Amino acid sequence: MTRNTHGKIHGKTIELDEDLGVADGQEVEIQVRITGLKKSLPGPPPGWQPGKTSNSAGLLADSWTDEDDRTLEEIHKDRKRETRREAAQ
Repeated sequence: MTRNTHGKIHGKTIELDEDLGVADGQEVEIQVRITGLKKSLPGPPPGWQPGKTSNSAGLLADSWTDEDDRTLEEIHKDRKRETRREAAQ
């Protein structure tokens, strides 16, 4: 009988996820293949708290000036400016 199953190693013991239906004490031959670790998305950085201004766009709120507002408004207007030329007739 050949069968594939998964399990976990604990020292010299392999704990299988399912019962193979083999009699206790039966000699078996095993072939071990290490499976990849399940990947998970990285979590937030240490110390991160939701809503905390130092974690978000509000980071610069304390040092933002009227000049910064004017600069961003100028950039916004420049991006909206028409850059296409009229076709020659």
